Amino acid sequence: MSKPKLRHIALSVDDPFATADFYQRAFDMEKVGETDSPLARGVYLSDGTICLAILHFKSKYWAGKKDPAWTGMHHFGFWVDDLDSTNDAIEAAGGEYFAGRPDPSEGDLSHTHYEVKYHDPNGIMVELSSNGWAGAKK
Repeated sequence: MSKPKLRHIALSVDDPFATADFYQRAFDMEKVGETDSPLARGVYLSDGTICLAILHFKSKYWAGKKDPAWTGMHHFGFWVDDLDSTNDAIEAAGGEYFAGRPDPSEGDLSHTHYEVKYHDPNGIMVELSSNGWAGAKK
C-alpha cells in the first residue's frame, strides 16, 4: 500500500471565476472543470499533478468551521489507498470525522468520486479520496 499523497487544495473566495483566471494566467494552470452544486460554485484547475478547487461556498454547513464569506485556504485532500485505515489513523491522531462517508448499500463505488471530510485538531478541513480529483495524478 502506498503512502497518502497530497493531491487537492481548495480555496474559499468571493469570485471563483476571476480567481481561476488569475491562476491560469499567472501559473499556466489548466481548467479541468466547474461546479455549481448545493455545496459551492467554482472552478477546478490543475498543474498536471494537483487539483486546485476555487470555490464560493453557499452555506454555513459546507463552509465547515469557517463562515461562507471567509476567504483563504479552506481544505486540502489526500489520495489514499484505504479509507478505513486512514480514518483510524486520523481519529487516533486527534482528528474528527465531518461528512462524506459512502453508503455501502449503494454498491460498488470504486468508479464514483466522493470525498470523506475530517477536521484536524485545529479545525482545518482535510479530505480523503480513494478515487482522486479531476486533473490530479496519483
